[in-house]
Amino acid sequence: MSARLRIAIVAAAASFVTTASQAADYSPPPCYDAATIAAGHAPPGAVPCYLPPPPPVVVEEYSGWYLRGDIGITNQSVRDLTNVQDASNSVSNVGIGFDASPLFGVGIGYYFNDWLRFDLTGEYRSKANFHGSQVITSGGSTYTDEYSGSKSEWLFLLNAYVDLGTWNGFTPFVGAGVGASRNTIHSFQDVNTVTSGVAFADDASKWNFAWALHAGLAYKVTKNFTVELAYRYVNLGDAQSGDIYTYNGINNINNPMEFKHLTSHDVKLGLRFNLDSMDWFSRPAPQYYAPAPQYYSPPPVYAPPPLQSRG
Repeated sequence: MSARLRIAIVAAAASFVTTASQAADYSPPPCYDAATIAAGHAPPGAVPCYLPPPPPVVVEEYSGWYLRGDIGITNQSVRDLTNVQDASNSVSNVGIGFDASPLFGVGIGYYFNDWLRFDLTGEYRSKANFHGSQVITSGGSTYTDEYSGSKSEWLFLLNAYVDLGTWNGFTPFVGAGVGASRNTIHSFQDVNTVTSGVAFADDASKWNFAWALHAGLAYKVTKNFTVELAYRYVNLGDAQSGDIYTYNGINNINNPMEFKHLTSHDVKLGLRFNLDSMDWFSRPAPQYYAPAPQYYSPPPVYAPPPLQSRG
């Protein structure tokens, strides 16, 4: 090997070692927070620091289904009583009405969103005692019919509610419902004191279209348990007794007593139990990932080229 070639190899090796040493000693320029750069508080040419992506954001999603139970008190009324035998008579009502009675209901509902929910309810309204009389003028004669008996219902409603906002756990709401009511008249009796006459009717039931209006206040005790106090106006339709017959069993015409336009003002205490507390019922909670922000890394640093020997 010639001396000139040996000198060239040694020079190249020395240049490589020097460049590698310089590259090893090089430290990248400092990085700055992206907000600091955007605010103009970083030096010219500053680059943002690289940040690792954030962990995924987990959003819980609940099924929205709930069970409910209600107890309450009814305050019922009837607008009129009619009988086919009074078609040509003058009739006026005196003190006709019902005593209060308890109600018991259950249902299943669904929270559509934070302010709208629906439920389907079934309710038994126990016997409310009926009392009152009519003053009847017929053919120039005036007499009274004095009535007694009771009434009960099975009421089924599909309801929609609007929750009006929540303050310290309290949520006022309004709502409306439609459905059907099976109204039953029990043990109807007609006593005519003037003529010493007594008549009876068998129990009878009748299905009717029903509708209701709701207003109330709910309190969220826990995530899955809510208590509510509510008022409800409900229109139950009509009802009728069985055919009326005299005490000796004689009846020459089919003449059940018709109860027209039954309504009730109800006060209810309700409990709502969210089915999300039951693992087997709830949907799996999906995971939602926040969109990744734009991240930057420092630009690459280039080492100076190695020195070339002219030897």
